[in-house]
Amino acid sequence: MTLSLFDQFMSPWHMGVPLLAISLVLPWILFPTPTFRWLNNRMLTFQGWFIARFTQQTFLPLNVGGHKWALLLASLMVFLITLNMLGLLPYTFTPTTQLSLNLGLAVPLWLATVIIGLRNQPTAALGHLLPEGTPTPLIPVLIVIETISLFIRPVALGVRLTANLTAGHLLIQLVSMAVFVLLPMMPTVAVLTAVLLLMLTLLEVAVAMIQAYVFVLLLSLYLQENV
Repeated sequence: MTLSLFDQFMSPWHMGVPLLAISLVLPWILFPTPTFRWLNNRMLTFQGWFIARFTQQTFLPLNVGGHKWALLLASLMVFLITLNMLGLLPYTFTPTTQLSLNLGLAVPLWLATVIIGLRNQPTAALGHLLPEGTPTPLIPVLIVIETISLFIRPVALGVRLTANLTAGHLLIQLVSMAVFVLLPMMPTVAVLTAVLLLMLTLLEVAVAMIQAYVFVLLLSLYLQENV
C-alpha cells in the first residue's frame, strides 16, 4: 500500500475511536503542577517565569478590562506550544495541523472579542468599518470591504497556523526521504542532506513556538480594538 505525503496529517483512529481527544488532553498531563513547598524546582520556576513574561508583554498595551483574558490567552499559548512541539517527535500526530481544530479555537475567541466590542462600545466597534475621512461615493464599497476583512480574521488565524505547521512537516519528511535514498548511492551528499535536515528541524522548533505566539498575539490585538 502506497502512502501519500499527506497521510501523516490524518486524524488517527483506534477501534473506531478518534484519538484526537487523547492528543489534546495529553499536554495538560505533562505540565508540572505547583507544590506546597517553599522552594520550587527549576521546571516550575521556568514555567512561572515564562508565563509571567508572556502575560506582561502581551497585555502591556491593553487596559484593565482586557486583563481578564490573561489566564485564557496564557493557557492557550502554553497549550499550542506544547502541541506543536510534541508534533515534532517521531511517530506522533500534530493536532494543530488540522484546520478544523484551529478554526475551532480561532472562531469562538474572535467572536467573543467582537461581541465584547459591540456590547461595551458599539459606536467605536462599528466605526472600524468606515475609516475617517472617507469620500462619500466610496462609503458603501469600504463598508463591504471592511466587513469582509473582519470576517476573514478567524479564517486567517486558523489557516496561518495550519499552513505553517503542515509545510514544515512536509519539508522534514521530504528531506528525510532524500537522505535515505541518497545514503547508499552518494554517502557524502546524504550526510550534507542530513545536516540540512537537522537545521530544518531546529527551524521547525522555532516555527512551532513563533506560530503559537503569533496566534495569541493577534487575538490580543483583536481584543485591544474592542475593550
